[in-house]
Amino acid sequence: MSHTQAFTLHALELGPMENFIYLIHDQASGRAAVVDPAWDVPQVLALARRKGMRITDILLTHSHHDHINGIEAVLEKHDARLHLLREEARFWGHGLDLPTLHHGGDVIELGATPVSVLHTPGHTPGSACYRVGDDLITGDTLFVFGCGRCDLRGGDPERMYATLKDLAERLPSATVIHPGHNYAEQSTSTLEEQIAGNPFLHFEDRDRFIQYRMQYHDRHRDAPYGPVRKGEEFGQPAPGEDHARS
Repeated sequence: MSHTQAFTLHALELGPMENFIYLIHDQASGRAAVVDPAWDVPQVLALARRKGMRITDILLTHSHHDHINGIEAVLEKHDARLHLLREEARFWGHGLDLPTLHHGGDVIELGATPVSVLHTPGHTPGSACYRVGDDLITGDTLFVFGCGRCDLRGGDPERMYATLKDLAERLPSATVIHPGHNYAEQSTSTLEEQIAGNPFLHFEDRDRFIQYRMQYHDRHRDAPYGPVRKGEEFGQPAPGEDHARS
C-alpha cells in the first residue's frame, strides 16, 4: 500500500494467474478507481466498503480476459465510468456501452487525484500504464524483473522495446512499479531497481531484445523472477565484459 497526501493505493492478488487488482482511493472525495477488475470481485468490493471507498471509475491497462473478467460484476454494484485507450478499444472490438476513450497523455481527474494515462504498446496495441504521484501501475507492460509477452494476438516486440526504453528514460528513477501479476521475488520495485536488474531494460540493440523476448526468455527463466546483471541476459557475460562476482 502506497500513500501520498491525496490518495492511497491498495492492491489485491486474485485469481489463478496471480493478478494484481488495484484500487486508487482519493482521500478528499472518497472516490475510487479499480484497475483491471477480475476474478474475485466480491473481495474488491469488500475492501472498498471497509475503507469507505465509492467506486466511480474502472481503468483498464489492456483487454485480455484475465484483466477484465470482473467488469460486469463491478458495474452491477456501482455506476462507474470505464476508461481505456482508444487504440485498445479498437483492438478489443467489444461492444462497450459508451466507455471513456483516451489517448496517451490524457489525465483522469479522480477527485483531487490526477491519474496520468501513458500509452505503452507492446503487449497489446493499446496497453496503458497509469501514473499516480510517484506510483506507476503497469499492467502487463512491465513486471518486476520482467515484461509482458509479445507472442499473443496483438503483441509486438518492436513496440515493446520502444515502450520500455521510453519508460526508463522518461520517468524518475524513484517511480514505484506496480505490475499486473505477482511474478517476482517482490511485489513492487523502483524504476531504478528495474533499470539495474530487469533484463528487458538492458538492451541497446532492438534485434537482440526481440531475440531475447521471443526466443530465449521463456525457455530459460522461471518465476519468481529476480534481478539479472547487465550483460548476463543470455546466461553468461557478454564478450569482452568482466562480470566476475566479488
